[in-house]
Amino acid sequence: MTVLVAVATAHGSTRAIAERLGSRLQRAGLDVVIRSAGDEQNVDAYEAVVIGSAIHGGRWLSEATSFAQRCQAALRDRPVWLFSVSTLGDEEAMFAPAVARRLRALRKETPELLELRRTIQPVEHRNFAGVVKPADWPLSGRLFFRSTGGRYGDHRNWSAIEAWGDQIATEVRERGGTAASPSRARDASPGRPT
Repeated sequence: MTVLVAVATAHGSTRAIAERLGSRLQRAGLDVVIRSAGDEQNVDAYEAVVIGSAIHGGRWLSEATSFAQRCQAALRDRPVWLFSVSTLGDEEAMFAPAVARRLRALRKETPELLELRRTIQPVEHRNFAGVVKPADWPLSGRLFFRSTGGRYGDHRNWSAIEAWGDQIATEVRERGGTAASPSRARDASPGRPT
């Protein structure tokens, strides 16, 4: 079985998560193609799809949204998993635990995710914390981030990401029968900056 991992990244953090998910799927014996969501035009060749995007300004990146809209009909016909990367993951956050709990309670899904839930009915959506550097934020964002106790750095929870990749692999195999023989996860756009 071939799984597409389509990703939209701004600074590379989301791309690294997509690559880790791809390696877990490959390890389970699935054939994996990792592509930029902006480059992928067709999902007919894939039995399952994982779509991930960074969240900037409270929204998915436009290339991920455009990909999902463009391929909407085909995505409805196969299992799809979604993930978002921002300052506030489901397990980890760049904030003190009490602040993270309050922010999670206030968090709403982006308009794009609400629409994708309605139109393609994904199997699941996960939120992961990413990497934040001061240079990646405008002054207003840096002020808000620091005033809420945010901590810069790499807050990706690799064990949670890997466990989710393993879960997806199990579900893909159960839905599709025998997986293809193990092969190396391949990136269809080598040398492309993240």
